[in-house]
Amino acid sequence: MPPHSRSPKPATVKNPTALKLSLPVRQKLPADLKKYFDICDEKIGFLPNVLQAYSFDQAKLRAFIAMYNDLMLEASPLTKLEREMIAVVVSAANRCYYCLVAHGQAVREMSDDPALGEMLVMNYRVAKVSKRQRAMLDFAHRLTTAPAEVGEEARQALRKAGWSDRAIWDIAAVTGFFNMTNRLATATDMMPNEDYHERSRG
Repeated sequence: MPPHSRSPKPATVKNPTALKLSLPVRQKLPADLKKYFDICDEKIGFLPNVLQAYSFDQAKLRAFIAMYNDLMLEASPLTKLEREMIAVVVSAANRCYYCLVAHGQAVREMSDDPALGEMLVMNYRVAKVSKRQRAMLDFAHRLTTAPAEVGEEARQALRKAGWSDRAIWDIAAVTGFFNMTNRLATATDMMPNEDYHERSRG
Protein backbone atom coordinates (compact mmCIF):
# COMPACT_ATOMS: atom_id res chain seq x y z
CA MET A 1 0.00 0.00 0.00
CA PRO A 2 1.15 3.58 -0.55
CA PRO A 3 2.95 4.91 2.52
CA HIS A 4 0.92 8.07 3.06
CA SER A 5 -2.34 8.06 5.00
CA ARG A 6 -5.36 9.45 3.25
CA SER A 7 -8.83 10.51 4.24
CA PRO A 8 -11.03 7.42 3.92
CA LYS A 9 -13.93 7.37 1.53
CA PRO A 10 -17.14 5.35 1.93
CA ALA A 11 -16.96 1.79 0.65
CA THR A 12 -18.70 1.27 -2.65
CA VAL A 13 -21.36 -1.41 -3.11
CA LYS A 14 -21.19 -1.40 -6.91
CA ASN A 15 -19.91 -4.60 -8.49
CA PRO A 16 -16.55 -3.72 -10.08
CA THR A 17 -16.70 -6.55 -12.63
CA ALA A 18 -19.03 -7.66 -15.42
CA LEU A 19 -19.85 -10.85 -13.50
CA LYS A 20 -23.01 -11.20 -11.46
CA LEU A 21 -21.37 -12.41 -8.28
CA SER A 22 -22.90 -11.94 -4.87
CA LEU A 23 -20.64 -9.55 -3.00
CA PRO A 24 -21.16 -9.44 0.78
CA VAL A 25 -21.96 -6.31 2.70
CA ARG A 26 -18.65 -5.11 4.06
CA GLN A 27 -19.93 -4.89 7.63
CA LYS A 28 -20.77 -8.60 7.53
CA LEU A 29 -17.27 -9.77 6.64
CA PRO A 30 -15.17 -11.59 9.27
CA ALA A 31 -13.24 -9.34 11.65
CA ASP A 32 -9.85 -9.90 9.99
CA LEU A 33 -11.11 -8.90 6.56
CA LYS A 34 -13.01 -5.89 7.87
CA LYS A 35 -9.82 -4.79 9.62
CA TYR A 36 -7.80 -5.20 6.42
CA PHE A 37 -10.35 -3.18 4.45
CA ASP A 38 -10.26 -0.47 7.13
CA ILE A 39 -6.47 -0.33 6.79
CA CYS A 40 -6.90 0.17 3.03
CA ASP A 41 -9.24 3.09 3.73
CA GLU A 42 -6.68 4.60 6.09
CA LYS A 43 -3.57 4.06 3.96
CA ILE A 44 -4.98 4.48 0.47
CA GLY A 45 -8.16 6.44 1.03
CA PHE A 46 -10.45 3.87 -0.56
CA LEU A 47 -10.90 0.14 -1.00
CA PRO A 48 -9.29 -1.07 -4.25
CA ASN A 49 -11.90 -2.63 -6.49
CA VAL A 50 -9.87 -5.82 -6.87
CA LEU A 51 -10.37 -6.56 -3.16
CA GLN A 52 -14.07 -5.89 -3.38
CA ALA A 53 -14.27 -8.16 -6.42
CA TYR A 54 -12.56 -11.00 -4.56
CA SER A 55 -14.82 -10.66 -1.53
CA PHE A 56 -17.43 -13.03 -2.95
CA ASP A 57 -15.15 -15.87 -1.77
CA GLN A 58 -13.32 -15.31 1.50
CA ALA A 59 -10.77 -18.08 0.89
CA LYS A 60 -9.83 -16.62 -2.48
CA LEU A 61 -9.68 -13.11 -1.00
CA ARG A 62 -7.33 -14.20 1.78
CA ALA A 63 -5.13 -16.10 -0.69
CA PHE A 64 -4.93 -13.07 -2.98
CA ILE A 65 -4.07 -10.73 -0.10
CA ALA A 66 -1.40 -13.11 1.21
CA MET A 67 0.24 -13.54 -2.20
CA TYR A 68 0.11 -9.85 -3.03
CA ASN A 69 1.53 -8.79 0.33
CA ASP A 70 4.30 -11.39 0.15
CA LEU A 71 5.39 -10.45 -3.37
CA MET A 72 4.95 -6.69 -3.24
CA LEU A 73 5.54 -5.66 0.37
CA GLU A 74 7.86 -8.16 2.05
CA ALA A 75 11.66 -8.06 2.00
CA SER A 76 13.17 -8.65 -1.44
CA PRO A 77 16.30 -7.85 -3.47
CA LEU A 78 13.90 -5.72 -5.53
CA THR A 79 12.71 -2.39 -4.19
CA LYS A 80 8.96 -1.82 -3.92
CA LEU A 81 9.21 0.62 -6.80
CA GLU A 82 10.97 -1.95 -8.98
CA ARG A 83 8.21 -4.44 -8.27
CA GLU A 84 5.62 -1.87 -9.27
CA MET A 85 7.61 -1.15 -12.44
CA ILE A 86 7.39 -4.83 -13.34
CA ALA A 87 3.64 -4.75 -12.70
CA VAL A 88 3.23 -1.88 -15.16
CA VAL A 89 5.43 -3.38 -17.90
CA VAL A 90 3.67 -6.74 -17.68
CA SER A 91 0.27 -5.04 -17.68
CA ALA A 92 1.24 -2.93 -20.69
CA ALA A 93 2.23 -6.04 -22.63
CA ASN A 94 -1.12 -7.62 -21.69
CA ARG A 95 -3.05 -4.36 -22.20
CA CYS A 96 -4.71 -4.77 -18.81
CA TYR A 97 -6.60 -1.57 -18.10
CA TYR A 98 -7.17 -2.17 -14.39
CA CYS A 99 -3.55 -2.89 -13.54
CA LEU A 100 -2.14 -0.16 -15.77
CA VAL A 101 -4.26 2.43 -14.00
CA ALA A 102 -3.66 1.14 -10.47
CA HIS A 103 0.04 0.32 -10.72
CA GLY A 104 0.84 3.23 -12.99
CA GLN A 105 -0.35 5.45 -10.14
CA ALA A 106 1.81 3.51 -7.68
CA VAL A 107 4.88 4.09 -9.87
CA ARG A 108 4.12 7.81 -10.10
CA GLU A 109 3.78 8.07 -6.32
CA MET A 110 6.76 5.93 -5.33
CA SER A 111 9.12 7.50 -7.88
CA ASP A 112 7.83 11.05 -7.43
CA ASP A 113 8.04 11.17 -11.22
CA PRO A 114 4.73 11.56 -13.08
CA ALA A 115 6.43 10.85 -16.41
CA LEU A 116 7.92 7.50 -15.40
CA GLY A 117 4.58 5.77 -14.97
CA GLU A 118 3.43 7.03 -18.37
CA MET A 119 6.66 5.93 -20.06
CA LEU A 120 6.37 2.42 -18.63
CA VAL A 121 2.74 2.25 -19.74
CA MET A 122 3.42 3.41 -23.30
CA ASN A 123 6.87 1.99 -24.01
CA TYR A 124 9.15 0.98 -21.16
CA ARG A 125 12.19 1.15 -23.45
CA VAL A 126 12.09 4.97 -23.43
CA ALA A 127 12.01 5.19 -19.64
CA LYS A 128 15.07 6.64 -17.95
CA VAL A 129 15.99 3.73 -15.71
CA SER A 130 19.28 2.12 -14.75
CA LYS A 131 20.85 -0.59 -16.92
CA ARG A 132 20.09 -3.03 -14.12
CA GLN A 133 16.42 -2.07 -14.09
CA ARG A 134 16.25 -2.16 -17.88
CA ALA A 135 17.51 -5.77 -17.82
CA MET A 136 14.84 -6.58 -15.21
CA LEU A 137 12.09 -5.06 -17.36
CA ASP A 138 13.38 -6.75 -20.53
CA PHE A 139 13.18 -10.10 -18.72
CA ALA A 140 9.68 -9.43 -17.38
CA HIS A 141 8.46 -8.36 -20.82
CA ARG A 142 9.97 -11.38 -22.54
CA LEU A 143 8.60 -13.77 -19.91
CA THR A 144 5.17 -12.24 -20.53
CA THR A 145 5.17 -12.15 -24.32
CA ALA A 146 7.35 -15.16 -25.20
CA PRO A 147 7.73 -17.39 -22.13
CA ALA A 148 8.94 -20.39 -24.11
CA GLU A 149 11.97 -18.35 -25.20
CA VAL A 150 13.14 -17.66 -21.64
CA GLY A 151 16.09 -19.86 -20.77
CA GLU A 152 19.64 -19.69 -19.45
CA GLU A 153 20.56 -16.88 -21.84
CA ALA A 154 17.86 -14.68 -20.33
CA ARG A 155 18.93 -15.54 -16.80
CA GLN A 156 22.55 -14.82 -17.65
CA ALA A 157 21.57 -11.39 -18.94
CA LEU A 158 20.08 -10.63 -15.54
CA ARG A 159 23.18 -11.90 -13.72
CA LYS A 160 25.40 -9.79 -15.98
CA ALA A 161 23.30 -6.74 -15.08
CA GLY A 162 23.94 -7.40 -11.39
CA TRP A 163 20.94 -9.41 -10.28
CA SER A 164 21.43 -12.40 -7.96
CA ASP A 165 19.70 -15.72 -8.47
CA ARG A 166 17.52 -14.85 -5.48
CA ALA A 167 16.48 -11.66 -7.24
CA ILE A 168 15.76 -13.56 -10.45
CA TRP A 169 13.26 -15.66 -8.51
CA ASP A 170 11.45 -12.54 -7.32
CA ILE A 171 11.48 -10.94 -10.77
CA ALA A 172 9.90 -14.08 -12.19
CA ALA A 173 7.41 -14.38 -9.31
CA VAL A 174 6.18 -10.80 -9.63
CA THR A 175 5.96 -11.18 -13.41
CA GLY A 176 3.97 -14.39 -13.07
CA PHE A 177 1.62 -12.90 -10.49
CA PHE A 178 0.70 -9.96 -12.67
CA ASN A 179 0.20 -12.13 -15.72
CA MET A 180 -2.40 -13.98 -13.64
CA THR A 181 -4.10 -10.85 -12.30
CA ASN A 182 -4.07 -9.23 -15.75
CA ARG A 183 -5.90 -12.15 -17.25
CA LEU A 184 -8.43 -12.31 -14.45
CA ALA A 185 -9.09 -8.56 -14.58
CA THR A 186 -9.46 -8.63 -18.35
CA ALA A 187 -11.69 -11.71 -18.36
CA THR A 188 -14.07 -10.15 -15.83
CA ASP A 189 -13.87 -6.58 -17.19
CA MET A 190 -12.69 -5.36 -13.79
CA MET A 191 -12.72 -1.57 -13.55
CA PRO A 192 -10.19 0.41 -11.48
CA ASN A 193 -11.21 2.98 -8.89
CA GLU A 194 -11.52 6.41 -10.48
CA ASP A 195 -9.39 7.89 -7.68
CA TYR A 196 -6.24 6.42 -9.27
CA HIS A 197 -6.45 8.66 -12.34
CA GLU A 198 -5.91 12.01 -10.67
CA ARG A 199 -3.23 11.05 -8.17
CA SER A 200 0.51 11.71 -8.21
CA ARG A 201 0.56 13.83 -11.35
CA GLY A 202 2.69 16.61 -9.95
